[in-house]
Amino acid sequence: MTERPCLAVGLMSGTSLDGMDAALVRFHGPTRAELVGFSHRAYHPEERREIEEAIGLEEGGVRRLALLHARISEWAVEAVEDVLGRAQVQADALDLIAFHGQTVWHEPPAVTWQLGEPAVLAERFGVRVVSNFRARDLAAGGEGAPLVPMADVLLFGADDRPRILLNLGGMANLTFVTRRAVEAGSFAFDTGPGMVLIDSIARLLDPKLPYDRDGELAMRGRANQEVLTELLAHEYFQAPPPKSTGRERFGLGLARRILARLPGPDAVATAVELTAQSIAGAIERWTPPAAEVVASGGGCHHPVLEAALRGRLESAGRAYRRFDELFFPGDAKEAVAFALLGYLTVHGQPANLPAATGARGARVLGAITPA
Repeated sequence: MTERPCLAVGLMSGTSLDGMDAALVRFHGPTRAELVGFSHRAYHPEERREIEEAIGLEEGGVRRLALLHARISEWAVEAVEDVLGRAQVQADALDLIAFHGQTVWHEPPAVTWQLGEPAVLAERFGVRVVSNFRARDLAAGGEGAPLVPMADVLLFGADDRPRILLNLGGMANLTFVTRRAVEAGSFAFDTGPGMVLIDSIARLLDPKLPYDRDGELAMRGRANQEVLTELLAHEYFQAPPPKSTGRERFGLGLARRILARLPGPDAVATAVELTAQSIAGAIERWTPPAAEVVASGGGCHHPVLEAALRGRLESAGRAYRRFDELFFPGDAKEAVAFALLGYLTVHGQPANLPAATGARGARVLGAITPA
């Protein structure tokens, strides 16, 4: 019997803190996903500041985190309502919502913590919600991240050759896929900062800026080689995969330290070079030379970063392509990936890739809040 298509919403809000993505996805089995609709619920400056201050624990403590936990749930509701409205789909047609929540702390092996209450979504839309994806992998000895690699393997690998799926989000991470739907030999890890340092420095320079729009600040600056060399010597870049990281290592604190040493545009330009060189270095060091690179994420919209990265990869003989050229708009990719993780969970299928996270084995991820 042919399985009935599954209609799911995947929600993703990453370390870049730019907002919440909602992807409406129809699954025809675990290896075929159709993007039905996509929307982005941007975080307003005051909302972003609220998250940053909660992460930094500068004030408010437990009460502030508890209230933020509730507010993020409401922002998720708005994102789901928006994507359903754009696609003209009723909530009762949904089979599930996959809710990643907002990561506020990621420090494996001790903890990974995402805020957002799934019960709010289940009550509002009358549909089961899959959430808390990272905790089981962490309990099994893994890093709890990255989790997108299962989608890279099942949906976005090439049929006839190896491929690297590169995500330029708040953190940059890659998945090496031997062949589509083949887990053997595939692996993934966070290379280090993606857009998080660049955008954090831009916001410190001008709180009205959500990010370094069109690379304007980076274009006005010059990378400082001395500072760059020190940054690239960070122990994280030398550590072998599997590994993951977050804002606690490459976030606002490091942005402030860079800005204290360099004038504004030079600090941004240095952060761009750190990101490009750490990514290119990781690809060169840990992946086979024949694999093409397919990039997605917010970094693809930063012309200075993309030019620096493309130049380094192509000079090393790597083919570089955008995700949009092969599939759907790359901004929707991570939300689609979490929709797939939710689909796998409700079907009782493992969704982590142990070669990516370091877990003791494959695990069914997440918790299900009933409709």
